[in-house]
This record gives sequence, structure tokens and C-alpha cells, in this order.
Amino acid sequence: MKTSDFYFDLPEEMIAQDPLSNRAESKLMVVDKEKGDIKHSKFYNIIDYLNEGDCLVLNDTRVIPARLYGMRESTHGKVEILLLSRLDADRWEVLAKPGRKVRPGDRLVFGDNQLRCTVEEIIEDGKRVVNFEYHGIFEEVLDRLGEMPLPPYISHKLEDKERYQTVYSKHQGSAAAPTAGLHFTKELLEEIKAKGVNIAYVTLHVGLGTFRPVKVDNIDDHDMHSEFYIIDKSQADIINNSKKSGGRIISVGTTSTRTLESSTNEEGILEYGSGWTNIFIYPGYQFKLVDSLITNFHLPESTLIMLVSALAGKENILSAYKLAVENNYRFFSFGDAMLIK
Repeated sequence: MKTSDFYFDLPEEMIAQDPLSNRAESKLMVVDKEKGDIKHSKFYNIIDYLNEGDCLVLNDTRVIPARLYGMRESTHGKVEILLLSRLDADRWEVLAKPGRKVRPGDRLVFGDNQLRCTVEEIIEDGKRVVNFEYHGIFEEVLDRLGEMPLPPYISHKLEDKERYQTVYSKHQGSAAAPTAGLHFTKELLEEIKAKGVNIAYVTLHVGLGTFRPVKVDNIDDHDMHSEFYIIDKSQADIINNSKKSGGRIISVGTTSTRTLESSTNEEGILEYGSGWTNIFIYPGYQFKLVDSLITNFHLPESTLIMLVSALAGKENILSAYKLAVENNYRFFSFGDAMLIK
């Protein structure tokens, strides 16, 4: 299967630059994966498509303000780093700009000397390992000095950091938001719960690899990035019991989907625990647990559109995306939503 099979024409102005003032006011496209039928609605009507006994699975990761601006101590030259993953208490893998000027042994300073780090080494893909020094609690220092690492296609400044967090975010560690969940309000989740829909949480810390383009012609040759996940036993029990009782497993977002499918055994039982997943889901994949998916509208030729095509069928998705463009749906992180049922 070719990467070009997942191309569609997306005008740049359809990529949403700002979140809506009301999270649940976004458009909702409902796609029947068996029939290919399409309906248009609003996200606050999602409850109409959920049944008592279904299980909604949410990714409760929380985005850290991972972008830091500072200077090299020796030259006072400007520098920017992006935190990627924590190696231990104070050591992180980061990306640095300008990369060629950030060398092992350099000391970097941020926020009027509130935060400092030493560059220890350069590793694969030009990433750096740095060791931080600070007073107090690292997360509090980062919250004061860091900025949200918005995707590269968003040029507008985010005025409220919480709009790039889900209302149920809990466990810090992501470099990007699980954006399908941005549509939910606390009130809407309470209504869903009151209808008898089970709600379960998994954690997958989203990495910047989610934005990495597929650069190979044949998608079988794509090297999928790895991300860390955690599934508690109590949450696995909720999901497994819902499935056993005949409820649908409705995954909110591609990150929840990848977590669930990575941890489900051949008997269709979700296993609890933690680990790293680099599962790459594309057409031909047989889903072991997930029945339905709430997701955003993704970019052409991305691993994300390949995943939704695996669930709904490539032709159904490309038809739906063509319709989305014609009807001025907003795309990607701050954009509108799709339910594949």
C-alpha cells in the first residue's frame, strides 16, 4: 500500500489555528463504517450515539509546557529546547535550536537563571541529553517558564494553556495533546455517565513523532515512533467487563486506540500494565478490542489517517474527508470531530 493512497487536497486555511470558545460546539461528522453513510451534527450531540453499557475510553495524559527559550551561558546566544522524554529525575532527551551550536559541555540558562542545564551528549536524530539544575520542584519551574509545544502547523499563540489540555488530563508527560478529547466538557462527561455509559481511562504520553510525516513510498517501510503507556487494573476491568457484557468499546482518539490494541491479547482481553508501543495500524489490520472511534480530522498521508482508514475503510474515509472539505470542517488539533460507529 502506498503513502500516496492517503493523499487528499486540503486547503491550508482549513487547519484550525485556534480552539472554539466552547469545546463541545465543534462540528461532528458521524460515519457508519459498515454502510458508509454520513451524518452531520454537533459534538454536544455525541451522547445520542452512545448506548447504555458502552465503554468510552479516554487518554488522561497531560501536556507539559515543554518548549523553553533561553541562552548559551558562554556566548549569550539565543537557544530553544523542546523536552521529549524524561530519562530520570533531572535528565531529559531534548531537541535544540540552533542544533549545530548546542554541543556537549554547553551550559544553557532559562528564565533569569531560574533553570539551567548542561548538555551531556548528542544522540540519534540530532537529539541531545541534558541535565537540569534548579531550586524547588521541576514541574513548578517548568510551568512558569515553559510554553505549550503546539504543532508546527499552528502559527497563532495560545492565550490559555488549558485549552491544549483535556478537562480530564491527569498524568504529566506528553509533548502533544490527545486532541480528540479536547471536545469534551466536564458537564458532557457527566451526562454521558448518567446515561449508563462506562468511562475508563488509559495513559499514553504522546510524543512529537505523532507529527512526523511518512517519508517512504510504501507504508510497510515506515518506522513508527514509540510512546509510553500505562493501563491500571481497575480500568482494564471496566473495559473488559463492558466488552463481555456486549457493550461497544469506543476509543477517544488514535492514542487511546493504539494503547488498547497494543495491550489486547489474541483472545480479545485487555491486559493491564505499562510499556512502550510502536504499533502501526493501517488498512488490513484486524482490530482486537476497539469497536468505534471518536477522532479529529487528520492531515494527508499521515499515520493518523491510515489508522482511521483501517477502522472505517479507506474509501469511506477519503469520501468523508472530501465532504469535510466541501462543508468547511476544521482540521487537526483544534478542529472538528468524527465518530466512526
